[in-house]
Amino acid sequence: MEFSEVVKRRHSIRKYKPESIIQKEEIDKILTAAMYAPSSNNSRPWEFVVVYNKKTIEKLKNLHPYASMLNTASLAIVVCGIPQYEDLTKGYWQQDCGAAIENLLLEAANSGFGTCWCGIYPSLNKTKEFQEVLEVKSIPLALIALGVPDEEPGTKGFFDKTKVKIME
Repeated sequence: MEFSEVVKRRHSIRKYKPESIIQKEEIDKILTAAMYAPSSNNSRPWEFVVVYNKKTIEKLKNLHPYASMLNTASLAIVVCGIPQYEDLTKGYWQQDCGAAIENLLLEAANSGFGTCWCGIYPSLNKTKEFQEVLEVKSIPLALIALGVPDEEPGTKGFFDKTKVKIME
């Protein structure tokens, strides 16, 4: 698919084909795209937790009020930030992880999968609960549901000229 089409077709998917299996090679491809994202001073302040275990997915779903799509998703990926990796550029880890998340979402869409991004950080209560379930010290920033879509993405365009200011 042409890149501009991937960008236009990527939408939040909340209904997946139950019991669909996504091969490890596909996950590696998606995570590779995420890790090719730009980061401040090339710090790469991220960690990706891939969750296949249904009991753990259920725990994550119960921690997040907007993650009911995990009922049918094949797996979850939690993107975590590691601010200590920033060295010279303190304070940009959220932007760096956001770029990695967008690459992840676009590669998943390009590969025919659906995703839904649910924010975790800056809710400190949610962050702490996710750290406990995932057994990580890094900061959980986003929960991504991933699966084979069981709904068609919308086709409504989002370009809005009123959101563009051109200075010549």
